[in-house]
Amino acid sequence: MKHLLAPLDRLDDFDEIIDVRTPLEFADDHIPGAINAPVLSNEERVVVGTLYKQVSPFEASRVGAALVARNIAAHLETTFAQRRQGWRPLVYCWRGGTRSGSMTTMFNMIGWRARQLDGGYKAYRKATLEALESLPGGLRYIVLTGPTGSGKTRLLGALARAGAQTLDLEQLASHRGSLLGAWAGVPQPSQKGFDTLLARALRGLDPSRPVFVEAESRKIGAVALPAALLAAMHGSSCVEVRSSSEDRAAFLQQDYAQLFDDRESLKEQLRRMIGLHSRERVEAWQDLVDRGQRLELARELIDRHYDPAYAHSCRAHFAQLPQALRLDFRPNDADVVEQARALLASLEPRGS
Repeated sequence: MKHLLAPLDRLDDFDEIIDVRTPLEFADDHIPGAINAPVLSNEERVVVGTLYKQVSPFEASRVGAALVARNIAAHLETTFAQRRQGWRPLVYCWRGGTRSGSMTTMFNMIGWRARQLDGGYKAYRKATLEALESLPGGLRYIVLTGPTGSGKTRLLGALARAGAQTLDLEQLASHRGSLLGAWAGVPQPSQKGFDTLLARALRGLDPSRPVFVEAESRKIGAVALPAALLAAMHGSSCVEVRSSSEDRAAFLQQDYAQLFDDRESLKEQLRRMIGLHSRERVEAWQDLVDRGQRLELARELIDRHYDPAYAHSCRAHFAQLPQALRLDFRPNDADVVEQARALLASLEPRGS
C-alpha cells in the first residue's frame, strides 16, 4: 500500500482533503480546508476502544471493520455521491492507519485517484509545532504597545488597509486579550486549532517586509502564544500608541459594546477579578453596571486595572520600549487609515 501514500509537502496536489477522524477530533484541530467524513462516530470510537482494552484486539478489529465499512458506504451515497471520475482526494486519520487506509483503498477500487497522508494528522501536528518554533525568528516585527483602550487593534487593522504587513493574533484567537476580552457568542479555538491558524499565518508572511503586531501577554484568553514568537516580539522595535483619556474611555465603550449591553455577563466577568482587586472594589464596579454608568466604569477600569497592568507587563518584557516611537492616536476618528499611513511614512527613514 506504500504506493498510495503521499507526503505532507504534497497537500496542494489534491482536489480535496478528507479528514476521517471523529467529529470531536476534527473540531479540536484539522488541516485547513479539510472536510470531515468520519468513518467512526465519537460514540463508535469509544466502543471500539473499550473492546480493545476489555475483550481483545481481534474483537475490536472485527466490530470496528463492520462500523467503518457501513460508514464509508453511507458517505459514498451522500457526501461523495457527486464527485467526478478522476477526482483526487487526500485522506488522513490520526496516524495514517486503518481508518484512512480503509477509505483510501475503497476510493481507489471505485476508480478515484485517492492517496493516504503519510503519518496522518500526527505528522501534520509535528510540522505545525516545528513551524511555530522556527518561523518567528525569521521575521522582523514592529510591536504596537500601549495601554488598553488606546486603539492598538484598530490601528493594526488600519495599517493592513494602508498596505502594511500585519499579524492579528487576537483575530486568530477570537479574543481581545484582556480579562474582559471574550468575544460575545464566539468560542475560542482549541490550543491546537490556534496553533494551526498561527502557523498558516506565519507561513504567509514575507520575511523581507516588517510585520506589525500588537503586544500581547503569554496567553490570549485560553490559548497560549509559542515561546519563539514571544521572544521575537519582546526583542523587537516598538511603537507606543497613546490616546487621550477621553478617547480611551469612549473607545472602550465601543469595543466592549456587547459586553456592556449584557449586564449579567459583564458582572460575572468582573467577579473573576476578585483577587486582583478587592471584593469591595469589584462590587463597586458591578454597581456601576447595574446603574448603567458605562463611561464611569470604563474610566475606573482604565485607571485602576488596565494602566497598572500595562505598566507592569509591557515595560518588563519589551526591551526596546524605552526607544519606542511615540504615536498620538485618535482611535475614534474617521481618518484612522490616514493616521496609519502617516505612521508608515515616519518609519521609512528607519529602514522599514
